[in-house]
Amino acid sequence: MPNPPFHEWTLIEAARKIRDGEISSRELTAALLERIAALEPKINAYITVLPEAAMARAAACDEERARGKASGALHGVPVGLKDIFCTRGVQTTCGSRILAGFDPPYDAGVASKVLASGAVLLGKHNMDEFAMGSSTETSHFGPTRNPWDPSRIPGGSSGGTAASVAAGTCFAGVGTDTGGSIRQPAALCGVVGLKPTYGRVSRYGMIAFASSLDQAGPLTRSVADAAAMLGIIAGHDRRDSTSVDVPVPDYLPAVSRPVRGMRIGLPREYFEGAGLDPEVKAAVERALKILTDQGAVAVEVSLPHTEYALSTYYLIAPAEASSNLARYDGVRYGHRAEGASGLIEMMSKTRAEGFGAEVKRRIMIGTYALSAGYYEAFYGKAQKVRTLIRRDFAAAFEKADALLTPTTPTPAFRIGEKTGDPLTMYLSDIYTIPCNLAGIPGISVPCGLSKSGLPIGAQLLAKHFDEETLFAVAGAVERALPAPGAAPVASAPVHK
Repeated sequence: MPNPPFHEWTLIEAARKIRDGEISSRELTAALLERIAALEPKINAYITVLPEAAMARAAACDEERARGKASGALHGVPVGLKDIFCTRGVQTTCGSRILAGFDPPYDAGVASKVLASGAVLLGKHNMDEFAMGSSTETSHFGPTRNPWDPSRIPGGSSGGTAASVAAGTCFAGVGTDTGGSIRQPAALCGVVGLKPTYGRVSRYGMIAFASSLDQAGPLTRSVADAAAMLGIIAGHDRRDSTSVDVPVPDYLPAVSRPVRGMRIGLPREYFEGAGLDPEVKAAVERALKILTDQGAVAVEVSLPHTEYALSTYYLIAPAEASSNLARYDGVRYGHRAEGASGLIEMMSKTRAEGFGAEVKRRIMIGTYALSAGYYEAFYGKAQKVRTLIRRDFAAAFEKADALLTPTTPTPAFRIGEKTGDPLTMYLSDIYTIPCNLAGIPGISVPCGLSKSGLPIGAQLLAKHFDEETLFAVAGAVERALPAPGAAPVASAPVHK
């Protein structure tokens, strides 16, 4: 067994070791598949595992390298994708019964880029149904468990991806973030999670939840890995009308950029709420001290419309979801109910059987918000408040280069603890939602453990398309406060 063990390598380390011939892609892929088989009964991070396809791909990578034909930054490195990205010929469920057995005929833009980089796809990660949830408990395929404490949630909706990275059953993954679904599980699992600027990464082939909020981004074990992954998946895609045609820089140099003289804004509204756990607050304040010790300057800023962000989000997101999910009717693809006497009954039974409770709840909220007589009062007004929230951030970034906040109000809570109280569950994303409403980039970086040994994350926010500043500040935190290391489940000796 190498030291550190292979499952603690970063993505960049794994790529280098394969490139230098220290290990073959087949050896590494086989070791990870063995690890997946051992740990999945404990954490359930995957919906679909692809042992035969992954080994075939790894063998092809080794042969290409032997012939001097290796290409791509991740050539031969095993990774995973959230089961929200269409993958040609590979089941794509979005965590829902209604799409169980659906094999798309094409690859999503993100999947295409990851595969073009030479990566080996190990499988598709578990997630909240249609990305609706903050705990990965709403998946039709069962909840994912946190590798730091399997009695607790990993966060959601990219909880499967975060848990897999933390448990060492893949070297990196790509998730999606509609209201915090990358950053929140990253914080609760002790890994790095980046939501890029809206439009930075293609949404083509990414199953839509709320189209004006959804954005794909990496979950990794280090800030440098996140920078490397973003460099691979970012870029304009003419197949996505919301994709923005702006240059993609080399993000890796930014990770080691000094923060001396940089202004770090502290939004006072993020630290005044009664729901903020004292341990989380202390950990974020420790991250701030790390930055100021390196020459950054702390400044107080205000985001006065933050108190309206949660209600604004829960009008806009369900409204867009109710429209996007209308296509799942049993006619086009996916599950179809049996025994119906006509078209209307077939559609009604299909949706009743195929969707889970949380999805039905949000469709009902969204349909009501968009209905005649209520559109202006709810959806229209929410869009106006969204504009005010965007203006708040624009004003804050006149005073600060980056904002520092908690990622989540508390460490990971227990499975089942909040499933009966949706409003309490929604508060889990209270610090991450405003970023999506404004369309700016955000990153969660580990900043310590609670007294009970659970990871805590610090969130950094920056201006549109200024991911390099996020990598610089997050890199500074990481160098002084390294990631908490292998999760307890991940430390179990499963490799021969």
